[in-house]
Amino acid sequence: MTKPLSIRNITAHYGKTKVLEDLNLEIAEGELVSLLGASGCGKTTTLRLVAGFLQPTSGTITLGGRDLTTLPAHDRDIGLVFQNYALFPHLSVADNVGFGLKQRGVATAEKNKRVADMLERVGLAHLAERLPAALSGGQKQRVALARALVIEPPLLMFDEPLSNLDAKLRIDMRVEIRKLQRANGTTSVYVTHDQEEAFSISDRVAIMHAGRIMQLDTPENLYQRPANAFVARFVGFENLISMKVVARNGETVTAEALGGVRLDLNQNLFGPIQDEFILACRADGLNVTNDPAATGFPADLGLRTYLGRAYQYQAETTAGSLLANGSLTNILEPGSQAKLVPVPEQCTILAHE
Repeated sequence: MTKPLSIRNITAHYGKTKVLEDLNLEIAEGELVSLLGASGCGKTTTLRLVAGFLQPTSGTITLGGRDLTTLPAHDRDIGLVFQNYALFPHLSVADNVGFGLKQRGVATAEKNKRVADMLERVGLAHLAERLPAALSGGQKQRVALARALVIEPPLLMFDEPLSNLDAKLRIDMRVEIRKLQRANGTTSVYVTHDQEEAFSISDRVAIMHAGRIMQLDTPENLYQRPANAFVARFVGFENLISMKVVARNGETVTAEALGGVRLDLNQNLFGPIQDEFILACRADGLNVTNDPAATGFPADLGLRTYLGRAYQYQAETTAGSLLANGSLTNILEPGSQAKLVPVPEQCTILAHE
């Protein structure tokens, strides 16, 4: 039976190096939460602590109220799906899937039935007698997933499970993982460095940096409303522009950036705006125009890059170097002057740091 996971006040060290600091994470029963971040951020360490491969310096880990903090890994009853599949090369697909059931002393008839049912669900029933060496990468990952699910664990953990697959197969497999996880309702922790993968598969995502969770939220909220500058940059807000309010008129705020450029911002679109703030915009959030009547940041256009859906310009402004996307029909030359006009739907307001 699936259970909620609670990680409270966890600190962990590798030797004298602190890798996690006062980490707290609550995962609801049946929820899939991804730990997302660059190498060294602490996401894999968190997984290894929950799995029992490492011991924390302080803090507690509980699963359904059961304290796992000091239990050895083999007593935690957690399903694990690894990056390198970790299949037994001398065992058939069916025997690999059934290995955990055999170790738990499940009767042969029951074991065979559960293995057959699981192989049917992952689309590998016709390969039950095949050895791992005769399987493709995607088939091996399905075997690893079936092996983890067949024991009906209260918690399922994924450690970069798709990183060895090609791009198309990664997309196909993340759909399959999500379908199976939802069908089983298994509480799951998914470790990845791939933002698109995490956003597409998760109920919530924890963006990690330097051993801390910088923001834990739904993919939609992370993408549209990052909590701070680090998360904003991580999810693609390339332009962070420091501004200060110089006038207020009802819901309209007039704010000034470095160099004296003033913009009128509607708080109905952005939410409450403090006296000092950061206007965070994606490249799509700054339209490039040579219309002299437009209100925006005057810019000297630099390198122009073709993206397929738009041309992207590196631009120099008094507010700093900015990236902005222009249309395919109004193509401007590097070295020319333009204005960069913020698009509210692709911008957000951050607290000044």
